[in-house]
Amino acid sequence: MTKPFNFLSNLKKPFKSFADKDTRKEEDLEKIAAQEQKLFSFETLSSATKDFHQSNKLGEGGFGPVYKGKLEDGREIAVKKLSRSSRQGKKEFMNEANLLARVQHRNIVSLLGYCAHGAEKLLVYEYLPHESLDKLLFMYRMRTVYSSDRHSNRREELDWKKRFDVIAGVAKGLVYLHEDCHITIIHRDIKASNILLDDKWVPKIADFGMARLFPEDETHINTRVAGTNGYMAPEYVMHGNLSARADVFSFGVVVLELISGQKNSTFNQDAESSCLLEWAWKLYKKGRSLEIIDPTLALIGEAIEQVKMCIQIGLLCCQADPTLRPQMRRVVVMLSKKPGSLEEPQRPGYPGSRYRRTSRSSHLGSSRPAASSSNAGSSGGSSSNTYVSTFNTNSATSTLTSPLPRPNGKQPIEE
Repeated sequence: MTKPFNFLSNLKKPFKSFADKDTRKEEDLEKIAAQEQKLFSFETLSSATKDFHQSNKLGEGGFGPVYKGKLEDGREIAVKKLSRSSRQGKKEFMNEANLLARVQHRNIVSLLGYCAHGAEKLLVYEYLPHESLDKLLFMYRMRTVYSSDRHSNRREELDWKKRFDVIAGVAKGLVYLHEDCHITIIHRDIKASNILLDDKWVPKIADFGMARLFPEDETHINTRVAGTNGYMAPEYVMHGNLSARADVFSFGVVVLELISGQKNSTFNQDAESSCLLEWAWKLYKKGRSLEIIDPTLALIGEAIEQVKMCIQIGLLCCQADPTLRPQMRRVVVMLSKKPGSLEEPQRPGYPGSRYRRTSRSSHLGSSRPAASSSNAGSSGGSSSNTYVSTFNTNSATSTLTSPLPRPNGKQPIEE
């Protein structure tokens, strides 16, 4: 791990301040990069991507476009190019470079190097041939001048084994970020488009532009809300309360999307359900949870029981009360066992949902309380402990009938 840490400390120097980039000596950057063997010249990346041609464009993130490239030695790469007009992108660019230089895991995308050429700032990653999960799962139609329906009919490639392996792999990646890395990292933007698949369909968590380091002695931090509609936990949307449980919620959404083939934020399968979470919850309570399964999946035997277990795990991760969500290490344990009895999930955090916050679960960082009854999502009990949550998934605005108390009276850390 020495090399990543050296890379991190050295990487901060040339990128520390974009305001003084005109006075920075590029020779210093080249010297540092040569020592770490992480430097890519702009000419090399321009040649690899055919001058960043539109036909090589893979997508566009928070700080700029991403291009596919091929080096002279035959290696395929993905190049993120910072948009000069994106002020927020500069922050995300530095954040991603800093964090990815710290981490090494099978289920997290690898940062190969970087390039600084005047105003041009680029990050270089391993290229993953199956690209992002959303392009397969949601059957996007990518009609452009250079390609037609490139991903429109690929959902059938995602059989149940591949989908289960994605679920298990992302869970392991989150365990590493939350618990096994030298410092807790909260991703803040776990979603299908930020899960990349390599040539063997191994999932890798990508896009750390909004990730946050998490202090060990805090149960949560208060921060500016940033994320993607349909994947953000209600306590984070409403109050900016961020903990590892926010990533757990997002993971639960991805699990249910993988099983159903439906996108939570654009769900229209059931007129009486506002989103995928509500639909899955209603069917689960009626004992009909298997009805959410993607019709392209052919399931037999043990696979059916495994899917039922994953639906329940997804709902457990999406519970409105963050203290009831399992930690990711426990999720990995549940996924590694044969389908068996799990506790009953309470109501998930979707618009208009309600949950009762009990005194036993007053700390976001505490161990998970004992299982509650299947009717615990109702709005009974003392008004001082009952929180009625209403949030708009499109505008990320919210109201709450009573303020959420801070654990142990600790003051939040401002971003």
